[in-house]
Amino acid sequence: MSKKKSPQPLILAIGPASSGKSEWAERLAKDSGKAVSYVATARENADDREWQAKISRHASRRPREWKTLLVPVDLAATIRTMQEEDCFLVDSVGTWLTNLLDRSEEEWEEIVMELLESLQQAKGTVILVGEETGWGLVPTYPIGRTFRDRLGNLTRRIGAIASSVYLITGGYAIDLAAIGTPLEID
Repeated sequence: MSKKKSPQPLILAIGPASSGKSEWAERLAKDSGKAVSYVATARENADDREWQAKISRHASRRPREWKTLLVPVDLAATIRTMQEEDCFLVDSVGTWLTNLLDRSEEEWEEIVMELLESLQQAKGTVILVGEETGWGLVPTYPIGRTFRDRLGNLTRRIGAIASSVYLITGGYAIDLAAIGTPLEID
């Protein structure tokens, strides 16, 4: 797969927890002028009140005309269903990865390649929300390190093909693709 930019707008909004990345992505989706589908990657968990409250807060911010798609696993297949007039807001890459964390490295790489290919061929606008988890301590348990490393690698690879990569932190959204120098990806 070549590292070419997506023919349609592909936007990555990354940042730390509670930085406003989802709100920024929602603003971009509203401003797109397209039919917005909110692609929710979270799995509901009735036993986790805090998680359910977070899901409810996100849902309450969405305009009523937005369609919600529950996509905990099959993200590439969902993106392939897009039409030119669509805007898919995927929230979030980290939650989606969590749903696939039990996959072997080989399986994970195949899933990533399929996702990247679908993003490069997307007919409409895709906005992805991604977490930045690697700025803290190294996790002391293997699954935490796997999550951190897979997420960092995935957001880097998405960023390489995105038209805009926004870092949301400190109350600001900075388009890294506009002011930064891209790194080569192995």
